[in-house]
Amino acid sequence: MSIITENIIEQLKKLTLIEASELVNKIESTFGVDASSTSQTLLAAPGINNGNTLINPLEEKTEFDLILEEVPAEKKISILKAIRVITSLGLKEAKDMVEAAPKIVLKGMSKDTVKNAQKLLDDAGAKTNIK
Repeated sequence: MSIITENIIEQLKKLTLIEASELVNKIESTFGVDASSTSQTLLAAPGINNGNTLINPLEEKTEFDLILEEVPAEKKISILKAIRVITSLGLKEAKDMVEAAPKIVLKGMSKDTVKNAQKLLDDAGAKTNIK
């Protein structure tokens, strides 16, 4: 490890949680990356050729899917209501979706839309995943 890297690590160890959070936000906005993602494309240097295609870490995913992974039996009705709010499905279609978990609830939507829908489902007791 270089001296510069070691110095940076030592400085990072001294940050408070708030300062570390601010640093992550600044790094994300400066370099156009998402720190919550551990994708290989985000870890690769710009312009690296992986043998097949040129990897560009600055390309950000814009479409997301929300997947209903698990529906606890005791939470089924509240999850069904949340599905109806999110999708505007009828009662039968929403019931079929809840009973068919794992099932894609939203496909190709914006990050904010998927996150808001995920919060509704999680608050209702469902287990969800974003891809």
